[in-house]
Amino acid sequence: MEGVKCLLAMLIFVLGLMVGSFLNVVIYRLPRSQSVSYPPSNCPECNTRLKPLDLLPVVSWLYLKGRCRYCSEHISTVYPATEMFTALMFLFLSFYFNGWQLVSMMVLAGILTAAAVMDYQHCIIPNRLVISGFILGVPLFFMDTGLSWKLHLLGVLAGGGPLLFLAMLTRGGMGGGDIKLAGVVGLFLGPRLVLLTLFIGSLLAGSIGIGLIMLGKKGRKDTMVFGPFLAVGAFIAIIWGGRLLNWYFSRL
Repeated sequence: MEGVKCLLAMLIFVLGLMVGSFLNVVIYRLPRSQSVSYPPSNCPECNTRLKPLDLLPVVSWLYLKGRCRYCSEHISTVYPATEMFTALMFLFLSFYFNGWQLVSMMVLAGILTAAAVMDYQHCIIPNRLVISGFILGVPLFFMDTGLSWKLHLLGVLAGGGPLLFLAMLTRGGMGGGDIKLAGVVGLFLGPRLVLLTLFIGSLLAGSIGIGLIMLGKKGRKDTMVFGPFLAVGAFIAIIWGGRLLNWYFSRL
């Protein structure tokens, strides 16, 4: 039995590496309005088509010492970091979920990872990504996800509604991508956990924002992306959300 569990864990980890490699394509191409399926992977500097040995997640980057095999241009550490993070997240999720719930949380984790990196790098969460989240989320909530379809739909409103209200109140202080991404999180997690996600994300963003202002790194009127904080809040809600909510309501 232990051998089977170890083998399953290894397979999930490898799956995470492969998904992370695909997310790197998504992260690079979507902000540039490029297709994620064509052309095949190539070096963005010399345009040389990459061979299978050049595309092994993490391993190829380490073997090539972070440089392109063909033009020796530096390859960003974001690539192996995204692959390793996705693999570890998939493995971590497998300790808490199984069946369709695990599939659902893996899909959400992939969307959140891509959104966080793109928002950090380009200050944008492309519509194609969030639309993909809604398209993938709808069939998944008909599977065994533990919530009724009404709660999934209510989660969309609970996630996107507060940020939409904030955007209207501040006249653009919240990006449309953040609003739609919060709706995707609500679709997957339901109203209780998406509200927890918004609370944690806002708390983190506010704390770091105040810290950066105090250090002189940002001004009071400078913009700060919210996607990465929303993603971190969602990751915490996915893993520990139920316990946090039970602890909070038990104190009331």
